Amino acid sequence: MGAASSAPVAIHWFRNDLRLSDNPALAAAAAHGRVIPVAIEDPALEAAHPAGAAFAWWRGRALAALDRALGGTLRALRGDPAEALRALAARHGASLITWTRAYEPWTIARDTAVKAALAGAGLQARSANGALLWEPWETLKPDGAPYRVFTPFYRRGCLGAAPPRRPLPAPRLDLVPRAPDEPGLAAPDEAPWQARLGRLWRIGEDAAHDALQGFVQERLAGYAKGRDFPALGRTSRLSPYLAHGQLSPNQVWHAVEAAGPPEDVASFRAELGWREFSAHLLFHFPKLAHAPLRPEFAAMPWRDDPEGLEAWRRGRTGVPLVDAGMRELWQTGYMHNRVRMVVASFLTKNLLIDWRAGARWFADCLVDHSPASNLASWQWVAGSGADAAPYFRVFNPAAQAAKFDPQGDYIRRFVPELARLPDRWLGAPWSAPAEVLAQAGLRLGRDYPRPLVDLAASRQRALDAHRALGARAAAEERDAQAQGEAP
Repeated sequence: MGAASSAPVAIHWFRNDLRLSDNPALAAAAAHGRVIPVAIEDPALEAAHPAGAAFAWWRGRALAALDRALGGTLRALRGDPAEALRALAARHGASLITWTRAYEPWTIARDTAVKAALAGAGLQARSANGALLWEPWETLKPDGAPYRVFTPFYRRGCLGAAPPRRPLPAPRLDLVPRAPDEPGLAAPDEAPWQARLGRLWRIGEDAAHDALQGFVQERLAGYAKGRDFPALGRTSRLSPYLAHGQLSPNQVWHAVEAAGPPEDVASFRAELGWREFSAHLLFHFPKLAHAPLRPEFAAMPWRDDPEGLEAWRRGRTGVPLVDAGMRELWQTGYMHNRVRMVVASFLTKNLLIDWRAGARWFADCLVDHSPASNLASWQWVAGSGADAAPYFRVFNPAAQAAKFDPQGDYIRRFVPELARLPDRWLGAPWSAPAEVLAQAGLRLGRDYPRPLVDLAASRQRALDAHRALGARAAAEERDAQAQGEAP
């Protein structure tokens, strides 16, 4: 803090980039002169696109960790960002405002308006990419169209583009002290469920780098095969740190380079590719946020089943792998990736409940919620999105349990009422003989629910609904061609 008071001043607006290292926008502010860090709650954006409870909890702790790293200089404001930034700039004589770019259509619209307002006030606003490996306009097809299928997107659009830049070190910051009348972060009152989550996760940029180092050293080798088994703990669990920007994807991408067997490095980087693909889809197809990307799915006969939806949310469907996943989500704010696909398939296909209901619940419960990844993944499983799973792909939770949780460690951890059931029956207790259930002290319908639906019959119902959609779409296309309306 030795710079002269006449030095230029920049404001860095922290959003989902809650870190100091590899933060290009923050580095630009530091290069300009003295830096004022600020976080702004935007009531208008929050009303239209509220943050989930678990995500907001993590963000609160992440901001507190960031403020400590900034020596208590972080301003915490609430209101219209353009007005808040103009007032802050006027007070301190700032001439530059920086922030990390976001790619959700609603945030783009807000940021465009903020930039225009700041320019009208004679202020320079500069955004930078600190959230993606590649900009969405850098990964287009040769004809300039966006990709809709992951494999060519990743192999040609991503790997065919310039390699991701190397991470930047944390800049030397000459921070403007926060005046007594400038609001800082308030200490939050945490509910019991939030305190429980706090015992499960370490939050902060240092914790993020420790998690990354731990993954690279201990779990990257064997990742390609081990990542599918929820009880093995072979996944990175870095997604919350990426979602809140406590790690950059560039830091993660380069950290695994030559750090493990090539097949494991490639498999893990492909998962970062899926993150890029989701952002690419939401950027180029904004309707992904609220409507099926495949228009024929507008006629999908989703069922109105409040009781089934609530049983799914609470992990009381009577299908052990589904219930284990939903209880993991409720208890930890997280769910293993394969299990996410299983529970999503069960909701949208076995229960035939609209994918948007599942996406809303995940958004509220996940500490690693990313709008693009959440929306694209739900539409992928439901069959209504880009590169969608084939309509006939319905995850069988019992078969998935037998294959990926063969000793039942994952199910027993989150569904302890089934703990005494032999492995053979653990994924499908309704099929166990009466004497096996009796020996396990298990009474279906009392100690553990009977399944909400028959897996085979509900699968067939979903297949019939999807086939009917396809037939209807084909008929409409034929009619359009007959009338000369088809392109």
